[in-house]
Amino acid sequence: MLEATDQPVSDHPAFPGDAAVLAPRGVPRILVVDDEPPIAELVVGYVEREGWQARTVGDGISAVSAVRDFWPDVVVLDLMLPGLDGIEVCKQIRGFSDAYVLMLTARSEEVDRIVGLTVGADDYLAKPFSPRELVARIKALLRRPRSTASAAGAREASPPGLAVDEARRSVRVDGREVELTATEFDVLVALARLPGIVLSRARLFEVVWGGDNFADDHLVDVHIANIRRKLGDDAADPRFIDTVRGVGYRLRESQ
Repeated sequence: MLEATDQPVSDHPAFPGDAAVLAPRGVPRILVVDDEPPIAELVVGYVEREGWQARTVGDGISAVSAVRDFWPDVVVLDLMLPGLDGIEVCKQIRGFSDAYVLMLTARSEEVDRIVGLTVGADDYLAKPFSPRELVARIKALLRRPRSTASAAGAREASPPGLAVDEARRSVRVDGREVELTATEFDVLVALARLPGIVLSRARLFEVVWGGDNFADDHLVDVHIANIRRKLGDDAADPRFIDTVRGVGYRLRESQ
């Protein structure tokens, strides 16, 4: 949680929103969306200490505009915002941006809403949180490439009716294109690379989120549920993804 010793390490203003110069594209850009200046200042301080560029805004409408102007790599998005709440902001930016979204929430019970079936958040932290953990989560997201084409760039082996094209980052079910978020696609690819092999929740978390220091089985489960719904897969009578009780998940092999 936020400690008394966790003080801002930057004089960055709370809500500049209009940084004059964008960092070079190789420098990660982090957009912090929070209507509490002390929290925003604290997060920005830690972000800038990593050598990343940060911008902050304090309401949902400004957040959507800032994503269009700033093109961040990661959006740290508070759930409770004036104007538009974090869920609506996430829905809107998913229409034009592939930025990773790390949602901040005051109540852990809201996790299902945050990473729910239509929102598209990639990760979450409950308040109060440790800024060091937040930085670790951002680093894990930044380690995940936007395009993870396989060496051959070929279609992965998949069960009948499911085509996972890693090179093009596309998924089709019975010829129909299915839209997945970046994280959902990465989870499916992790399974598709090893069809018939059971991957534990911890292993999926490690592969997709970049480490196991903050492994969260529930986050994996919700993303699997999200993928199943979009694929039209029934957990009780699966066509594509099997649940191995007490262990994890596997993609069915090609017949």
